[in-house]
Amino acid sequence: MTTLTDPSKESFRLSQLVYDTRYRSITIQVVALIGFMAIFAWLISNTVANLQALGKDFNFGFLTVRAGYDINQSLIEYSSNSTHLRAAIVGLLNTLLVAVLGCILATIVGVIAGVLRLSKNWLTARLMGFYVESFRNIPVLLWIIAFFAVLTEATPAPNAFRGDDSAASMWLNETIAVTNRGTYVPMPVWHDGSVAVVLVFLASLVGIWAFGRYSKKRQEATGEILPNGWIKLGIFVLPTLAAYFLMGRPVGLDYPSLQGFNFQGGLHLRNSLIALWLALSFYTGAFIAENVRAGILAVSHGQTEAAYALGIRPSRTMRLVILPQALRVIIPPLISQYLNLTKNSSLAIAVGYMDLRSTLGGITLNQTGRELECMMLMMLIYLIVSLLISSAMNVYNKTVKLKER
Repeated sequence: MTTLTDPSKESFRLSQLVYDTRYRSITIQVVALIGFMAIFAWLISNTVANLQALGKDFNFGFLTVRAGYDINQSLIEYSSNSTHLRAAIVGLLNTLLVAVLGCILATIVGVIAGVLRLSKNWLTARLMGFYVESFRNIPVLLWIIAFFAVLTEATPAPNAFRGDDSAASMWLNETIAVTNRGTYVPMPVWHDGSVAVVLVFLASLVGIWAFGRYSKKRQEATGEILPNGWIKLGIFVLPTLAAYFLMGRPVGLDYPSLQGFNFQGGLHLRNSLIALWLALSFYTGAFIAENVRAGILAVSHGQTEAAYALGIRPSRTMRLVILPQALRVIIPPLISQYLNLTKNSSLAIAVGYMDLRSTLGGITLNQTGRELECMMLMMLIYLIVSLLISSAMNVYNKTVKLKER
C-alpha cells in the first residue's frame, strides 16, 4: 500500500535574495535605500563639518532679526523694522501674485492664439504663428527686460499730465494714468456694509456654478440648450447691484490725481510688476497655444463634421464638442507650463521686482550670511508651491478625463 505525502518545502537560503525573482526586487530596493541614506548622512555630516570649520552653525534664528531694508511693493503691511521672516512672506506673496495673474492671462492668450492658429483666414493664422514662434524662441529674460524698457522709456513722466495743454492725458475718463513710474488705477474703498455686498457677490458665483451644472444635466437629458450666457450674467449682476444699492453704496473708488511731482491716491502698479506679468504671460501663452492646437488636432475631424451636420454653429461646436475633448490632451502639458511660469518669476530680480528670490534669496541672504538656510527655505517654498499647483491641476484633470464604464 502506497501513501502520498506532500513534497518537503525548500528551506530559505541567502542566495535566494539575489537569484530568486520572488526576493530580488525587495533586495534591490533595500540596498538602494541603504545607499541613499548613507549618501544623505554623508552630505549632512560633511555640511556640518564645513560649517564648523567656518565658525558657523545651522539655525533659522535670523528670521526673527530686524530686516532693515525696504520693499517697494507689498501686499501686506511692512517696514524696514519688520523681521526677515516678514520680508520673506512679502516676497512670497509678490511671487504668488505674479504667478496667479500670469497663469490667468497666459491661459487666455494661449487658448485664443491656439484656436486662431487653426483659422481658415490666412492672415490670422500667420499672425498667430508669428507670435508663437517669436515668443517661444527668444529667452524670457530678454522679454522681461524689453517690456520693462518699453514701459519706462515710451511712457510720459508724471509732469507731462500737468496743465490744460498737457502733453499726456489719463485714460478712461481721467481714471487711469500710465507713466514711466508705473500705472495708477482706481482702488476700491470699503465702507460699512461692504461685507454684505461681498457675500452676495460670492453667492452669485456659487449660483452661476449651480446653474451651469443644472443646464448641463438638462441638456444631456432633453437636448434643450438654455441661453447660459444671459442667465449667468443676470445671476452675477442683478443680486450684486441690488445689494450694492440697498446697502447705500458701501464700496467706492479712490481715483489717482496729480499732486505735486507725482500721482497720489489710487493703486500704484509698478512697471516692474507689469513688465514681469506681461512677459511671463505672453511667453508662456505661446507654449500653451501649441498645446491647445495639438489638443484640437487630436480630436477626430468627424466630430466637427457631425456637429455641423446637426446644424450646430462653428463657435458652439468649438465650445461644446471640440474643446471638452481636447482638454484631455491639453491639461497634462498645461500643468508643466504653469509650473514653469511660477519658477520663471524668480527672474524678477532683473527688473527690481521684490519677489521671494529678491528678498529671502537676495538681501536677507547677503545681510545675514545664512546662505544654506536661505537656499533651503527657498527650495522648500518653491517645491510646496509647485506641488500645490500640480495637485490642483491633477484634480481638475480627473474631472475631464474619460470615465471608464
